[in-house]
Amino acid sequence: MDELEKMLEKDQVQDSTKVEQIDVNIDEMFGMPGAESVMLPADEEKPKSMFSKESVDTTFLDKTTSKEEVAKKEEVEETIAELDSLISQEEDTGNKGRPKVDKSGLAELASKMIEEGTLIPFDDDKSLEDYTTKDFRELFEANFQERENAIRENTPKEFFQALPEELQIAAKYVADGGTDLKGLFRTLAYVEEMRDLDPNDENDQIVIARQYLHATNFGTPEEVESEIEDWMDMGRLEKKAQQFKPKLDKMQESIIERQLAEQEIKREQQADAAKQYQDNVYNTLSTGELGGIKLDRKVQGLLFSGLVQPNYPSISGKPTNLLGHLLEKYQFVEPRHDLIAEALWLLADPDGYKSKMRDQGSRQATEKAVRQLKTEQGRRISSSVVEPDEAPRRTQSSSMKPQRTISRGSFFKRG
Repeated sequence: MDELEKMLEKDQVQDSTKVEQIDVNIDEMFGMPGAESVMLPADEEKPKSMFSKESVDTTFLDKTTSKEEVAKKEEVEETIAELDSLISQEEDTGNKGRPKVDKSGLAELASKMIEEGTLIPFDDDKSLEDYTTKDFRELFEANFQERENAIRENTPKEFFQALPEELQIAAKYVADGGTDLKGLFRTLAYVEEMRDLDPNDENDQIVIARQYLHATNFGTPEEVESEIEDWMDMGRLEKKAQQFKPKLDKMQESIIERQLAEQEIKREQQADAAKQYQDNVYNTLSTGELGGIKLDRKVQGLLFSGLVQPNYPSISGKPTNLLGHLLEKYQFVEPRHDLIAEALWLLADPDGYKSKMRDQGSRQATEKAVRQLKTEQGRRISSSVVEPDEAPRRTQSSSMKPQRTISRGSFFKRG
């Protein structure tokens, strides 16, 4: 079997679908389709092959448009229209004091439909005789909605079951997150070619024997061809081909099963990584503090949903979270490369960025303190300065001495 896989892989050099490591893409991490929506059929009968020319039965798609379904839908719509009319009459009756509308016919109709299984009753204890016209309308409307939901739910499953086996495999592969459809279909085509080999055909007998011997590591290519020639000479090749064909088909099927299993493992790993991512985000924000800054509930909710919920369309066509949305927005839609550069700096060198922010904060605080000191100093100086017109007066009064006087005529007095 290992040799057969090597031969197949040699034909798919660049299209290998083997999983070597977990590839987690934040855009694919959430809202990822699961295998529970598309499952392989459980019955043993194999559907028709995609490589055959037989047509696929899709008659189930016409179920919703059959005459019976159309008639039922029209009947429900007419009944609801009549109920709306009765409700209007009932309201007019209550306002104008007229006799109440007789609902015995509705109760009889609903009871008959419930007995036939065409109408599902409500799960309450209220008797149909006690139903108001609005109750009957709600009952018919709910049944109509239930039927529509059942059709929508069953149609994909029925469609899947009507697909050929190869397309069912491809659908499950894609549902599990597989992307290498080219390699998958090449593998399926190779498997189908092996399956179509006829052990009764002389040429196919050689191919069957050769493929089986290589798959079971019988020996070198020369030894394999020699063995086949010996069987041909002894007339045993057809018998060997009959023996090898079922085993070879089983080997081929195991290759496909292994690829699907690997893809399923990858899907589970991605789901686990997504859950771990959400848990890490929650644990980070649940402390109510981020980088030494207190967070209120509103900010916590914004950050959590912005990191884990893919609510925004992306340029790639896949949904993304608020972080991815803002990165795309400020890079391409509404360019703000100053914000993008700052975010990149923080992500690339968190410690260096925070250090520069602290230095800037300290510098701004110092500058503010210097301004406050200068303002206070200026205020004190201004309060100690005297008024200009008062200064000479105070100076004169403080330095005044007793004036010297002389008696009149003393200058001319002779001694």
